[in-house]
This record gives sequence, C-alpha cells and structure tokens, in this order.
Amino acid sequence: MSEKLEITNERLIRADRGQVFNAVADPKTLERWWGPHGFTNRIDAFDFREGGDWLITMTSSDGTDFANRWTFQAIEPEHRLVALHHEPMHVFTLEMTFESVDEGTNLRWCMQFDPTDENRELEKFIHAANEQNLDRLDQVLQTGDQ
Repeated sequence: MSEKLEITNERLIRADRGQVFNAVADPKTLERWWGPHGFTNRIDAFDFREGGDWLITMTSSDGTDFANRWTFQAIEPEHRLVALHHEPMHVFTLEMTFESVDEGTNLRWCMQFDPTDENRELEKFIHAANEQNLDRLDQVLQTGDQ
C-alpha cells in the first residue's frame, strides 16, 4: 500500500473541547461554518454514528451546488472524529482531533489522500481552504452564533 498524502492544519480555538466537538456533531451548527469563505450549506442527512452517512450540499458564492457524501468511520466524543469523503471529486479521509489546552482547544485537522499528481497539485489550495474553514468555525464559536 502506498503512503498517503497528508494535508494537516492546526488551530487553537478559544472554546472548550466539548463546544468545539459539538460544533461538528450538531448539524445545525455545522452547516453554519463548513467549507471555505463564500459557501453556504444544506445538510440533507446526518447520521452521527460510526458507519452513518452525512450528506451536505455546499453552495458557492456564484450559486454552484456541490453535493458531498461522507461516512463517519470513528467517533470518540470530544476527542476524535474520522470521516471518509466519497464524492463529488476527491476521495479522502478526514481525521479531527480535539485536545484541551489552557487557552481552549487545539484542533488538528488531517486529510489523507492517495498521492496522485492531481492531489499533490491541489495540496496548497486545500490547505488554504481548510484555514478558511477553521476561520469560520472559530467565528461561530467566538460569537456564540450557534
């Protein structure tokens, strides 16, 4: 088996671990911050258990819809979440880990892709998009806009 291409982002979120985890586990909150800047979301299914599916339609600022299908692979409340992204384009695994620190929660966001040329070319774009995703999460948690 070939080694995976890993794209990792980390962020200190000034909220407790339970709040950060719940912002992922609660579909109403999740749809408020998921995706890069300029996207809105509609969650059509959210079966938050191992083996459960998550269907989200992300709409870009130009009105283009992107239907995404995920399957939750591991859920350790307030500690770790692993989900497999099936479509629309790139198959990858996302692992989120939540670590309590004095200032709040250290969130580690690690995506694993097959090491294809196409995925390597997207690496910088994906890293930047993940930063925007984390910006949006932080904003929702800081404003209490849940």
